[in-house]
Amino acid sequence: MAAGGQVSEADARAAWLAGFLGWTLDAFDFFLVAYCLTAIGKEFHRSDAQVALSITLTLAFRPVGAFLFGLMADRYGRRLPLMIDLVFYAVVEVATGFAPNFTTFLVLRALFGIGMGGEWGVGSSLAMEKVPVRFRGVLSGLLQQGYALGNLLAALCFLLLFDRVGWRPLFFIGGLPAILALFVRMGVKESEVWERAKPPNWGTLWRAILSNWKLFAYLTLFMTMMNLSSHGTQDLFPAFLQRYWHLPTTTRSLISMLSMVGAIAGGLTVGRLSDHYGRRKSLVVSLLLAIVVTPLWAYAPNLALLAMGAFLIQFFVQGAWGVIPAHLNELAPNAIRGFLPGFAYQCGVLLSSYVTTAEATLAEYISYANAMALTAVVVFALAAVFAMIGREKKGIVF
Repeated sequence: MAAGGQVSEADARAAWLAGFLGWTLDAFDFFLVAYCLTAIGKEFHRSDAQVALSITLTLAFRPVGAFLFGLMADRYGRRLPLMIDLVFYAVVEVATGFAPNFTTFLVLRALFGIGMGGEWGVGSSLAMEKVPVRFRGVLSGLLQQGYALGNLLAALCFLLLFDRVGWRPLFFIGGLPAILALFVRMGVKESEVWERAKPPNWGTLWRAILSNWKLFAYLTLFMTMMNLSSHGTQDLFPAFLQRYWHLPTTTRSLISMLSMVGAIAGGLTVGRLSDHYGRRKSLVVSLLLAIVVTPLWAYAPNLALLAMGAFLIQFFVQGAWGVIPAHLNELAPNAIRGFLPGFAYQCGVLLSSYVTTAEATLAEYISYANAMALTAVVVFALAAVFAMIGREKKGIVF
């Protein structure tokens, strides 16, 4: 039993896998820019802060994708928008590898943001509406850590291929989501929850959206803090390892990969704990523990402790994030679940999108370590506060 109706195990597994792989490939493509940031800057004769603007653009355009594909998901079903989105961002990612100049590169990264913004809301609503309620927390944690796995795979490709082929061929791997679209077409059934709750017309859908404006405002602010926590500790971390620690490609990649192993472990652990102790409590505890390990992460006295700090901070940051797919989808009404969680999430991305550029700029004055530590402690505390003041609907049947 899942989502209030009979859903086969194979159907639930296929829907969850589609959401997980879509988010994994999204994150893989996104983090390639972070790992190749200095190389891209060198080719286009730009500073770290200028290339970081491309990351800001990707983040800033994600709400556009969430808006468009989220509306489609609540009006026409989850599957079709998901397939269109997967093909769209696959094409854009391959085109990035052919960018002839920096302006074109920026435009393509903005377009990629539209595709990336559309995937999470549609994919997570489809998955969470089908998986068993009793496992929603742990499967939420694993689904969200597709993001960490994508980061890890980007680090692995950077480690194995960058010194041999440069940055451009890495983006050609971004064509893989087009194949995933075929899997969605062949192996994933439409959401039964959507079929029962779908609005009969656009007017009904818009009224449902507008009547939940207070929930949208809260989720947007909450997700702003959560995105500041994630992007503030991940996006410039490879540059931090290069500029501050002066580490070679292999060592940077291995430490980044280790941090993502921590993220996956944290997402599974905290997601599972949230099934027992509640979404909000699990979020808050995880974020407070992230504050505790921040000094080790930013000011480690040696390489071994640096690696340990990288593992631990992502364990707790992404542990908190592991609760998010279940928590947001549980808070959203059935009729607008394709739109509301994803759009609020990506509006939070927009409001937090300058954090990477700001950190890179701040690092020029107070060092990478100080800039990242200061950012981390402030945003973790704010995210914990917003988690505490929200509602709790753990285990609600859709």
